Amino acid sequence: MVPDISLGGRTYGLLAYLYGPGRRDEHVDPHLVASWQAELAPDPGRDSEATLKQLQERLDLPVQAVPEHRRPKRHVWHCPIRTDPGDRHLSDAGWGEVARRVVHATGIAEEGDDQACRWIAVRHADDHIHIVATLKRQDGRSPRRHGDYNRAQAECRAIEADFGLKQLNPGDGTAAKRPTSAERAKAERAGRTATSRELLRDCVRQAVAGAEDESEFFGRLTDAGVRIERRLAPSGDVLGYKVALPGDRNRSGEPIWFSGSRLAPDLSLPKIRQRLGSPEEPDDSPTIRHPLQGGAPAHARREATGIVDRTASVLTDDDEAEAVARLSGVGEVLDALAQTSPASTRQQVTEAARAFERATRWHTRAERADDRAVRSAARGIIRAGNALGRGEDGGATAMLLSALVLATVAATRWHAARQHAQQAAAARQAADQLRTAYRTAATAPMRAMRAQGHRLPERVRTRHSGAVEAALPGQADSLRRERGWDALLATLNKAERAGHDPRTLLQEAVEWRELDTADHVTDVLVWRLRRLGRLPADVPRARTDTPTTKQQHQPARPHTTAPTRNPTSAEHRPRR
Repeated sequence: MVPDISLGGRTYGLLAYLYGPGRRDEHVDPHLVASWQAELAPDPGRDSEATLKQLQERLDLPVQAVPEHRRPKRHVWHCPIRTDPGDRHLSDAGWGEVARRVVHATGIAEEGDDQACRWIAVRHADDHIHIVATLKRQDGRSPRRHGDYNRAQAECRAIEADFGLKQLNPGDGTAAKRPTSAERAKAERAGRTATSRELLRDCVRQAVAGAEDESEFFGRLTDAGVRIERRLAPSGDVLGYKVALPGDRNRSGEPIWFSGSRLAPDLSLPKIRQRLGSPEEPDDSPTIRHPLQGGAPAHARREATGIVDRTASVLTDDDEAEAVARLSGVGEVLDALAQTSPASTRQQVTEAARAFERATRWHTRAERADDRAVRSAARGIIRAGNALGRGEDGGATAMLLSALVLATVAATRWHAARQHAQQAAAARQAADQLRTAYRTAATAPMRAMRAQGHRLPERVRTRHSGAVEAALPGQADSLRRERGWDALLATLNKAERAGHDPRTLLQEAVEWRELDTADHVTDVLVWRLRRLGRLPADVPRARTDTPTTKQQHQPARPHTTAPTRNPTSAEHRPRR
């Protein structure tokens, strides 16, 4: 059950919409289910002699009774309340009780207060009502409605339990402000899938992802086509900023501005400066560089994959401040990936980033606002530019998405264990979107690897199957039934030809971190092996890794680059 509070200034206009046919003739039998006083509230839906004008005048009477200078400019309080699509339909009496409980809880009209605000509840569909109130009490005072949105949410959670409806997650006061129903209606009329508030929030988060300084942050916003207005001190220093979408204007033709803090609590200029201004930490982990196919996007995604993997392992600890920093960094990687993903996965990654930002905020605050290594990875992704959806870029994208799925699943478990219900739900939603994106990105490279593995001689397949059995005792039979089994054998064979001991490398991949949260263990192992062994993430069509008869009898050529390191070495150990 979801309440959605907004304020307006035109009582008659709102009533005309509620009692009208709706934008798509979706309003059926509009009528009152409750009001401040039944005999004083005419119902144009059920009384042929009652008019909208009469209802509007009676609702507005307390407002009109006070001197004009004391009247609020936006005196109409509007709160639609909708049940979940799977819930049973409530009766008029049930909806009337819901309305009375909500106006009581929010301070609009407390039970037994005969001087409270005037209000009505209109029903024109099975699954929701609209509560309309005017914000002057009948004694001329204003209602005490501070925190009305949170109080409405809390009361709806109690109503769900009492009425046997689907129980939504309780809020904790750290969520970004939801778009209003008017904002959603405007986006729908414009043919957009997201509101201006949501689109601007995406733009600002993507602009700050991996930015080195404030100048780069504002430059990215400008490049994205967003209108910016800075708030300046007399000295010329920037105190704040606000943004607007081009062409998004109000009735007066003025741009509709949103300050950063109105978009999300962590997007105010002081919070952004805190992230951008934290000192760069020295990275003493050796970086292994190998000549691989693919351009900068592929290399940037490989570097990010290792860092995201380390981030996921940190979430097994109890250090909440560290978790804040690491999850904030994962959010930046998602924002960076959303900007540079190919068209085939961009929508899913954008939705994942939009959902996961909720998982980065709860009441615990970190001493530092983010993790510099992860922010550096995000910056590398953005500076490398857009990736192709094929070849080494496509394979490296699938590799990173696989790591991000596990990271978001780990975040889900971490939040759930601490009863962070909304954050856990957001991380779960992000994981679902990333799984869809991964399946799209991994289709071509995994198909090529499976074909490669299928063509291996039987004795080579038997040898590598033995390596899997040794690394994962008792699991080889179940892994054989996964679609990625042949791709895993092909990867082990590739590692062997590159000079690695496949058994050692596989054991390292297995011990890297748990595999319990993986939907397909073979897929996860394929990408871990290819990253740890610095193997190509894609199989070129013109080449094959099936060894010739002569090659099968020759010893593997020693690998000429740095050896694979143990997960507990400096390269793989999470920094504290």
